[in-house]
Amino acid sequence: MAAVNWTREAMDRLREIHEYIAIDSPAAANSVVDGIEAKVALLADHPRLGQRYELIADREVREIIFGHYRIPYLIANESRIDNLGVFHGAMDIERYLK
Repeated sequence: MAAVNWTREAMDRLREIHEYIAIDSPAAANSVVDGIEAKVALLADHPRLGQRYELIADREVREIIFGHYRIPYLIANESRIDNLGVFHGAMDIERYLK
């Protein structure tokens, strides 16, 4: 079992997603955030759950999908996974992952 570390970027993005959705529906915002957190938690037991992010070849960066959101993560080693962010699928995440 690996420890899943939420980077500052990932926590900030999750907070921004919550704030944006909560403008129209606080309940929906809570539901989306809970779903994202649950999906990321799966990585502790299944670190290679996501698809390999091929644009980064020198590190094992993978991504999982939750709804409209892409969640890239780095397998730092067998005992630690770093969640790199939470991005809406329409965003160009390449500039954040270099």
